[in-house]
Amino acid sequence: MRIDSLRPEYQRRWPSGEEHGDPDSSPPMEDVGLFGSGSMVWRVHSDPASLIGGLRGLLIQALNPVAMAAVSQHSNYRADPWGRLNRTSEYLTITTFGDTRRAHEAAARLRSIHRRITGIDPVTGRSYRADDPDLLLWVHNVEVHSFLAGFRAYGGPVSGEQADQYVTEMIRHAELVGLSADEVPHTYAEVDEYVTRGDGLALTPDAREGMRYVLSPPMPAALRPLWSIPAVAAVAILPPPIRDLYGIPWLAPATPVVRASTTAILKTFKALFPPPPAVREALERAARLAA
Repeated sequence: MRIDSLRPEYQRRWPSGEEHGDPDSSPPMEDVGLFGSGSMVWRVHSDPASLIGGLRGLLIQALNPVAMAAVSQHSNYRADPWGRLNRTSEYLTITTFGDTRRAHEAAARLRSIHRRITGIDPVTGRSYRADDPDLLLWVHNVEVHSFLAGFRAYGGPVSGEQADQYVTEMIRHAELVGLSADEVPHTYAEVDEYVTRGDGLALTPDAREGMRYVLSPPMPAALRPLWSIPAVAAVAILPPPIRDLYGIPWLAPATPVVRASTTAILKTFKALFPPPPAVREALERAARLAA
C-alpha cells in the first residue's frame, strides 16, 4: 500500500460521476460548485483527517438499528467493502468539489437508488425506506458531527463560529438527498445535542459486524498496521457512550497520546505530499473563474 493510501479514496482521484464514465471525456467544470474555496466544507473535506471523521461516522451510524438493517440488507459491503466505501467517497467528492451540475446529477442518482430501498428491520420490527426523512436526518447529522470532530482533533483548530459555518454550509448536502433546510440543524450545538443524546441506539448483530469491517477490513496482514492508524484515531474521538455500547476497551490517558501522534503523522503527510488531484483541480478552477 502506497503512502498515498492514507488519503480517503475520494481525494486520490477525480471521479467522473458515472459508473463507467471517462473523466477526460466529461464536459469542463462550469463553476466552483455548492461551496467554493473559502468554505469550511472545502477546508474540512480536503484534509486527510476526513478519513478518520468518516470512520467515526460509520461506527456511530451503524448503531441505529433501522439504518444498519437497510445497509445490511441492501449493500454489498461484505462482498466488496472497498468498492462500497469508494462509491460513497466518490459521491462525497463530486458533491463537495465538483461543479453544481455534477453535484445535482450525483444527488439525483442517489435519490433514485434510495427510492428503491425498502425493508423490515428484524430487531425492531419496523419497516423502513431509505428516503425516510428521519433516516436521512440521522445519517446527515452524524456525518456533519463526525467530519468536524475528525478535523478538530487531527486537522486544525475550529472556532465556534467556524463550526456553525460548517453546519450551515452542509445544509446544501442535506438538500441534495431530499431533506429541506428547515428539517436540519443550523448550528453546531443543535447537531451535537442530536448526536450525543443517542436515542434508540443498540449494538445489533449487524452493527457488530459493521464495526469489524470498519476497524479491520479485509486486507493483507502486512498492511493492517497502516490501517490501524486511522482506525484507532477514530475510536479515540468516539463519544464515550458509543465506545461503551460497542464494548471497546479504552483508557482515558490514551486519548491525548493518540491525538498527538496522529496529528503529527498527518502534518508530516501534508508537508511531504501535495493536495490530492480532486482538491488541486477544484482550487485551480476556483482561481481561474475568479480571475
